[in-house]
Amino acid sequence: MKRSEFRELASRKIIQLDGATGTELIKRGMPAGVCPELWVLEHPEAITDVQQAYVKAGSDIVYVPTFGGNPLKLAEFGLESRTAEINAELAAISRRAVSGTLIFGDIAPTGQLVEPFGPLPFEECVELYKKQIAALLEGGVDGFAIETMMDLQEARAALLAVRELCDLPAIVTLTFEPGGKTLTGIDPVAALVTLQALGADAFGCNCSTGPEAMAELIRRMKPYAEIPLAAKPNAGMPHLVGDKTVFDLAAPEFAEAAMQLAEAGANLMGGCCGTSPAHLAALHEKLRGRKPLPAAPVRRGVIASGTQFRRIALDEPFAIIGERINPTGKKALQAELRAGSLELVKTFAREQTELGAAVLDVNFGLSGIDETEMMRRGVSELVLACPTPLCIDSTRPATVEAALRLYPGRALLNSISLEEERIKEVLPIAARYGAMLVLLPLTDDGIPETLGERIRVLEAIMAEAAKYGYTPADYAADALIMTISASPEAAAVSLDFIEYCARKLKISTVCGLSNVSFGLPGRPTVNLAFLGMALGRGLNTAISNPAAPGLTDMVVASDALNGKDNRLERYLAYHAAKAPSPAGTAPARAQAPAELTPEAALTESVLRGKREETLKRLDALLAAGADPGKIVNGILIPAITEVGNRFERKEYFLPQLMQSAAAMQQAMEKLEPLLQADSGDAPAGPVFLVATVKGDIHDIGKNIVTLLLKNHHFQVIDLGKDVPAETIVDAAIEHKAAFIGLSALMTTTMPQMRTVVELARSRGVTAPVIVGGAAVDETFAESIGAVYAADAMATVRAALKLI
Repeated sequence: MKRSEFRELASRKIIQLDGATGTELIKRGMPAGVCPELWVLEHPEAITDVQQAYVKAGSDIVYVPTFGGNPLKLAEFGLESRTAEINAELAAISRRAVSGTLIFGDIAPTGQLVEPFGPLPFEECVELYKKQIAALLEGGVDGFAIETMMDLQEARAALLAVRELCDLPAIVTLTFEPGGKTLTGIDPVAALVTLQALGADAFGCNCSTGPEAMAELIRRMKPYAEIPLAAKPNAGMPHLVGDKTVFDLAAPEFAEAAMQLAEAGANLMGGCCGTSPAHLAALHEKLRGRKPLPAAPVRRGVIASGTQFRRIALDEPFAIIGERINPTGKKALQAELRAGSLELVKTFAREQTELGAAVLDVNFGLSGIDETEMMRRGVSELVLACPTPLCIDSTRPATVEAALRLYPGRALLNSISLEEERIKEVLPIAARYGAMLVLLPLTDDGIPETLGERIRVLEAIMAEAAKYGYTPADYAADALIMTISASPEAAAVSLDFIEYCARKLKISTVCGLSNVSFGLPGRPTVNLAFLGMALGRGLNTAISNPAAPGLTDMVVASDALNGKDNRLERYLAYHAAKAPSPAGTAPARAQAPAELTPEAALTESVLRGKREETLKRLDALLAAGADPGKIVNGILIPAITEVGNRFERKEYFLPQLMQSAAAMQQAMEKLEPLLQADSGDAPAGPVFLVATVKGDIHDIGKNIVTLLLKNHHFQVIDLGKDVPAETIVDAAIEHKAAFIGLSALMTTTMPQMRTVVELARSRGVTAPVIVGGAAVDETFAESIGAVYAADAMATVRAALKLI
C-alpha cells in the first residue's frame, strides 16, 4: 500500500483497526508462559480464526501477530536466531488468512529503555528492529503498526528502521498513563510533533485506558496533527472474577464510549486489551457511514523535546533561544570541553531554562575536540538534564546528522544557507529527521549587502526546502545582523529584512542579538535599543543570553503590548516574581545563588542523578571525616525519598528516577564496606523477594523496583520473570523473606498472583505480598489479600510502612 493511498483512505473514512489478539488466542487454546509467536506458527488455524473474525466485524486493517517478534523479545525464549523465519511466516499466514484485507506488521517494545534514557544503544535498537521489519516485508505486509510504546526514543528507532527499509505506511501509537503522559514522561503533543516530522503516517494511543480517557488525549493532539490520529483503547479496566480477567465495558458500552474518540478527531479506531470481535462489530455499526472529523487549521512551526513542545510563530509569544552553550569566547567552557566534561554545559542549560529560554542553542565548534562525538554526548546529557527543546548549531554535515538522528524530539536546526554544502548535504539531512529550520540569507560569495539581494537568496533557499515538503511555518529567517561599528547601515538593512519576512512572507525571524553592538561601549543599551526596534518590525525570536539586563523585561512587555499574553497573565506573574519581599529585600531571582554546603551538594547530585559528581562529593565528605552511617541516613535516604516524592507529583518521570537511583546505588556500593566495618556483624536490612509471575516475561517495572529497594537498605532477591508460584514460595521460605513483590503486566497473567498468595498462605508464609503492574489496581490487590503499589516508589513506601 502506498503512503499516499493510506492518507487518502484515512481522509474519507474512519479506518477500523482490529482488536485484542492475545486474549483471543488464549480462548483458542494458547497456554500461559509460551512464546505466542511460536505457538501461532504451530497452530496457524488459531490466528486465522481470530483475524477472519475481525475482518467479518468490519476491520479494514488487521495486525500480524508479531508483537513480541523483535530479536530481544524472542531471545527470552531462545528464539533470536529464528527472528527472520518467525516474522516472515507469520506475515504469510496472515496474508493467506485475510486475503484482500490490509495486514500491518506489529512492532512493539524490546523491553529495554533506549539511550539516552536507558542502556540499549540507539543504533543497536534501530538494527534490531530492521531485522524484524525486513522479515515482515518478505512476508508481504502492507504497512506497519508500531504500538504500545512508552519510550519516544524506542518509537523513533522503530520508525527510522521502517523508513530506512521501505516506503510503506507506518502507524505509531504510544501508551499513556492516567496523568496524560507516558511512564517516561513523554507528552502526547510533543510525541506527535516529533514522530509526524520523522515520517509517521498516523499517530495516536493504544492500551492504558478506556475510550473516554483516550478521547481527551486525541482532543489535545488534534490541533497539531498534520497526519491522521489513531485510537485503540482497552475495554475499560480489568478485574479478576474467579480465575478469569474481565473488563468493565461489554461490546455495546465500548462502542458507545468509543464515539467520543470519533468526535475528538480520531481517523483510525480499534480495540486493545479486553476487546473481541464482538466489540469491533459493535464499533463497526456505530461508525457506519460516519466521516472523519474535518481537519481544522493545524498549528505548525512546533519544536519539541519529547517532554515539552514550543510553537514558534508570529502569533506566539517571543521565543528566546539561549546562546550560552557555545564555546566561542568562553574560556572556561572551552577548557571543560577539551577535558571531556559537560558539567558546565548542563549548568548553562538549567540556568537559561530557569531564566525563560524557550530553546537552547547547542554548538560544540571548537578546535582540539571531536565535534561530532561531543555533539552526540551533549545531546544525550542535555536531554536528561533539561526539558527545553534544542537548537542544533553546527556547520558540519556529519555533526548535524549525528545530533538530529539521536535527539528524541523535533529540533530547530541552525542553519540552512544557499552555500552549496548546506543546500546539497545538510538540507536533505534536516528533512530526513524533520527539523525546523533557521534560514540564513548567505551564499558561497558571502553576506548580501542589500535588502533585495538578501530577499532573493532567502526565497531561493525556501524554494529548495519546499522540494522536501517544508512549508513557510517551518522556517525562521535569520536577519544576519552585522556590527554597526563596522557598517553603520547594517542595522537598517536587518530591520527592513525582518519587516519583509514578517509582513510579506509571513514567516518567523530570528537574530543573534549581541552581534549588532560588537566593538562598542555600552553594548547592553545598544542591544536593547535594537531589540525594541526589531520587535516593532515583527521579530519573534532571538538568540541571546536570557540573563542579559533588561532583555526579558522588554520581551514580556512586548508580548503584553502585542496581544500575545492572554489577560496579561505572563506579564503579571513575571513582575510578581520580581517584586521585593515585605522586608524590602531583593527578589530571589536577582540574587547570586548561595554556595551549597558539602551535605547539600551531595543531596543535589543525587536529585540530579549525577553519578560522577555524587561520588566526588561523597569522597569529599568522607575525606573531611563524615560518618558513613550519618551520610546514608541523613543525606542519601532523604535525597532518594525526595526523588520519589517528585516522581509521585509527576515532576520527575522514569528517566530521572532511574538516574537518581543509579547515582544513589553507586554511593551505597562505596559506603557498604565502611558501614560493615563500623557495624561488625550487625544484621542487614529486611529481605525483599521480587518476581514477575509465571507466564509474564516483562520486567522493566520489576527491575526499577529492585533498584529503589536496594537504595532503601533492603536485601533484594530477584527471581527474574516467568517464575512459577512454587519457586516463589520456596524462595520466600529459604530466604526468610520479609516481603514478596509480584509483577504482572498482562491481564492474562494476573490470576497467577492469586495463586502465589494462596500457596504462600497454605504453606505458612505470612510475609506481606505487594503487587503491581499495568493492569493491576487496588481492588484486585485487596481481592487476593495483597497490598497494591502503583509504581516503584509506592512499593518502597508500602514496605517501609509495614516494617
